[in-house]
Amino acid sequence: MSHFRPVALNHASRLVNHGPTVLVSAAHAGRRNIMAAAWSMPVEFTPPRIAVVLDKSTWTRELIAASGSFGIIVPGPALMDFTYAVGSESGRDMDKFAHYGVEACAGPELGMPIIERGCSAWLECRWLPEPRSEEAYDTFFGEVVAAAADARIFDNGHWNFTADNAELHTLHHLGAGKFVTAGNQIQARIPNGK
Repeated sequence: MSHFRPVALNHASRLVNHGPTVLVSAAHAGRRNIMAAAWSMPVEFTPPRIAVVLDKSTWTRELIAASGSFGIIVPGPALMDFTYAVGSESGRDMDKFAHYGVEACAGPELGMPIIERGCSAWLECRWLPEPRSEEAYDTFFGEVVAAAADARIFDNGHWNFTADNAELHTLHHLGAGKFVTAGNQIQARIPNGK
């Protein structure tokens, strides 16, 4: 049984605004790929838009340009080794999902490969070409058209990192294959005025 529930698009930016390492998936003409990206962020609320940095020479970027779509997947600790591997290898000559035995399903709006097992959230995005920016930089933009999160860790538009859901805590890449997970959630309070 899936614990994933749709996320209102006005809350979709919260799925990536805390800086997790994400997996970027794409598919076109019967081929698919997935790679890791440490740099992604929300850039607009309405409609929800995100920016992701992927080198222009990657197979994933080629598939995105061909299909006009991509997926963003927020992995947890169970997929740490997979995340590191798909960020270190090209998918031009192999299907990384099949090679590593990771099951993906088609997203509901654009059919992009998404993963739920071992992940806390996913977003399906329509690519928003920005030719001048993309010629100079590796940043590209997408409009979020569908999003879902595991209700055990993200519910009612908010993350809730607890000891009980540690297997779903998001990964944050430090470099050289080292990751930390989100946690130690504390609640802020507005101080009393003088």
